[in-house]
Amino acid sequence: MNTMPPLHTPELMERAHGPRFAIDRRMCVAANRWGTRRAVGVFFGIISRLGDGVFWYSLMAVLALVDGRRGLLAASQMAITGLAALLLYRLLKRWTRRPRPFRACPGVIAHVPPLDEFSFPSGHTLQAVSFTVVALAWYPLLAPLLLTFTVLVGASRVILGLHYPSDVIAATVIGSALGALSLWLLPFHSLLA
Repeated sequence: MNTMPPLHTPELMERAHGPRFAIDRRMCVAANRWGTRRAVGVFFGIISRLGDGVFWYSLMAVLALVDGRRGLLAASQMAITGLAALLLYRLLKRWTRRPRPFRACPGVIAHVPPLDEFSFPSGHTLQAVSFTVVALAWYPLLAPLLLTFTVLVGASRVILGLHYPSDVIAATVIGSALGALSLWLLPFHSLLA
């Protein structure tokens, strides 16, 4: 029988990463407590569910239907970027294996069921940021809607007890880089010239 302690307990994480993890954990607990208010929990649960893909797939469909070839190219670039984000986030989760806060931090509860076992990085945030970067390159007028929704998706993941703030911050950086890389590698705008 294996009596080894788990590798990702809050105490071991704090020893390994110092005060950064303690701040991350405290912010996570505080945000999660805020989510215990019924209206807050329901609101962010809906945002998180929309961030599962419903919002983004609907946006891609609307762009393709409403804006002809330009919309189809934008939706295609978003889809390709989204697929790359999905593959990258799955690879990172298998590599880092960071447990979700509701499993590792006393006082944090999951307000909705997680889609997978591990926490780092936030796949919802990574997808939202990479989709937003690409969509805004094509349709800058969508900035108020997309930036607001993307911020709410990131916040929802911490409030619902599924991610640490550092998971969301890292996903924001990775998603931004991935979106920018997509725009550089796939200059679909040039097809419209």
